[in-house]
Amino acid sequence: MLAAIAIITFLLLARSFRSVVLAVKAVVVNLVSLGATFGFLVLFWQDGHGSNLVYGVPATGSIRNWIPIVTFAFLFGISMDYEVFILARMREEHDRTQSTDGAVIAALARTGRLVTCGALILAISFASLSTNPDIVVEMIATGLAAGILIDAVIVRALLVPAFVAIMGHLNWWMPDSFARLLGLKPTAAAAADPARA
Repeated sequence: MLAAIAIITFLLLARSFRSVVLAVKAVVVNLVSLGATFGFLVLFWQDGHGSNLVYGVPATGSIRNWIPIVTFAFLFGISMDYEVFILARMREEHDRTQSTDGAVIAALARTGRLVTCGALILAISFASLSTNPDIVVEMIATGLAAGILIDAVIVRALLVPAFVAIMGHLNWWMPDSFARLLGLKPTAAAAADPARA
């Protein structure tokens, strides 16, 4: 199921942003966010590094098997939402100026506050939900709050722009054959330069 979601997400993003690299990057960094969140859940609850201090609950030794599924469903959706905000701005700016660095700067300037404020509101909401005495609710709420903060503060604010800046012009690579497969017309640049196809 995870593979199917990743493939569908990749295809939709590749078609939307006309870029194989940005679509792959979006899926990979989302999985990085999820991995960090699952690691937090294990450290905080399963190993007890934090649960005893914050909630007075000793190490649980395990996490309910469906909690990662719920966490994945919510976090993958919300983090991909943030990713689309940022990438849409980057694509627009790059199409306008042909500058990758300018696209990164403009995208962060225009979406940074929106993404950060949205993440803080959600994180505070889930943190308040974690005051529920039910330990399962506490686990889900703390996992989601931490995951949202990790995604917005570390992944979207640092990793995504750094990756795009490092990749430079390769970010906008879309083979002509793959574009046709997705139902897209080749760009003028690809038509003029067959080596790019």
